[in-house]
Amino acid sequence: MEEYKQNNAITKWAEEDRPREKLLLKGRHALSDSELIAILIGSGSRNESAVDLSKRILASVNHNLNALAKLTIKDLQQFHGIGEAKAIAIAAALELGRRRQASEILQNPIIKASRDAFNILNTVLGDLPNEAFWTLYLNQKNEVTHKECISIGGVNGTVADVRIIMQKAVQQLATGIIISHNHPSGSLKPSQADINITKKIKEAGRILDVKLLDHIIVGHQEYFSFNDEGMI
Repeated sequence: MEEYKQNNAITKWAEEDRPREKLLLKGRHALSDSELIAILIGSGSRNESAVDLSKRILASVNHNLNALAKLTIKDLQQFHGIGEAKAIAIAAALELGRRRQASEILQNPIIKASRDAFNILNTVLGDLPNEAFWTLYLNQKNEVTHKECISIGGVNGTVADVRIIMQKAVQQLATGIIISHNHPSGSLKPSQADINITKKIKEAGRILDVKLLDHIIVGHQEYFSFNDEGMI
């Protein structure tokens, strides 16, 4: 009982409930997002605690961790109390979380619906501030045997080389492919260029006996499937 009283006191807690001590006593699941970020940045400023600073950062992205992950080091440094080292700590932690999510995907996952493909592609495309083009390569069992970034572009577009996509398909002995790119703006509407490249890749696949199964456009945690919309 005496030990409990001593721990419960933790110098009467205060200082925004002392996130480090709270984690030790109650476990990491007991902490809010702002408290976890406060541990990363370590300290606030003379007029603001680390937790209050973390709350302010989260409020700027409507408390959306996916939006927070898209902030650059310079974006984070715009908050008073966040220097380069603290900004790097936040960015590193969020990237580690993204990689953990990606590593939890089963080896050779089976694609049964467009949502299965999106769940894989979102781990590599969801947080990007620029467009990128990825391809999933599948075998006859619809298992993903390989995934690869084909190109990285700017904010408004990227170029997909059909020859590279099909070369990889032949190397992987793939019988089907799913192509994908992201729209950093969040818009899911396919452009005419998106429609044209889809037709071009489908035709190239027909010649090589590699079926184009879908084209997934990744937005802000949502997606557009050409197959679901009957556009393939």
